[in-house]
Amino acid sequence: MPRAVTTAVAVLAVLSGLAGCSGGDPGPVTETGDPANCPGEVLDVVVSVAQWGSLVDQLGGDCTNVTTVLGSGAGDPHDHEASSGDIAAFEDADVVVYNGLGYDEWAADAAGGASPRPVVLEVAEIAGARTGDDPHLWYEPELVPRFADAVTQALAELSADAAPYLQQQRQLLTTELQPYVEALARLRDVSAGRTYAATEPVFDRTARAVGLGDATPAGYRDAVGNEGEPAPGDLAAFEAALAEGAVDVLLYNSQTAGSLPEQVRDAAEAADVPVVEVTESAPDDDGSFVEWQVDQLDRLSDALEETA
Repeated sequence: MPRAVTTAVAVLAVLSGLAGCSGGDPGPVTETGDPANCPGEVLDVVVSVAQWGSLVDQLGGDCTNVTTVLGSGAGDPHDHEASSGDIAAFEDADVVVYNGLGYDEWAADAAGGASPRPVVLEVAEIAGARTGDDPHLWYEPELVPRFADAVTQALAELSADAAPYLQQQRQLLTTELQPYVEALARLRDVSAGRTYAATEPVFDRTARAVGLGDATPAGYRDAVGNEGEPAPGDLAAFEAALAEGAVDVLLYNSQTAGSLPEQVRDAAEAADVPVVEVTESAPDDDGSFVEWQVDQLDRLSDALEETA
């Protein structure tokens, strides 16, 4: 039986800066469970961002009502301010899932202030990450199954009668992740000795996992990673690296617009360096976590194979 989907009215803003993730605040998205198909209690789960919401919804199936506060790629987690409706969702939650590492601090605050306090899963804690680490944790391939295990355990402890069903959902996710695992293996095969540079460091964790070397000039990378603007010399170093053949592929975050990333893209195209678009969050029409990731991984593998 398909699960019902309700979406708040989306308000999209024009993306204008170099730094930052996305613009606008589309409001929460809720996927409802089905008590008739759940052998235990249907749990209310609140997830801060869509990158994790998609996986939580797959894991919970009919035994969860999953509300993703920023359920669209149009929202910027860094700038979001929890509304009264958001706070109410946290107050009613059995489980809260948020990213951590300062990416969605508003969610940590809302969860901490909820009474009664829900079970809280901070993904950064599951990952063993520390303050200052790259917050784009969903791009860490080895973390995805560990995250799934943690979610399943938390849900099963709260809804014991649903535990067998939840374990079946966890096994189903393992099967559904297989194309992602295979796409990573293919990319790893063509990444040995190859380099990339990025307009924003959203894909870095996956790039490292498959063995790609980071040729992004350090000054540019550090400025953008801290939501700043690179100095003219940093931009010049980036353009020189592209022109001199130090970069095999440019990763371009298509969810952030602005004159500087466009200038870098133009320099890559002028130097015949292939450009592969990646996104910080799944485009709203791009399906599941697996579909989103596999599409990006395959396009990157194709680009590296064509330039080998």
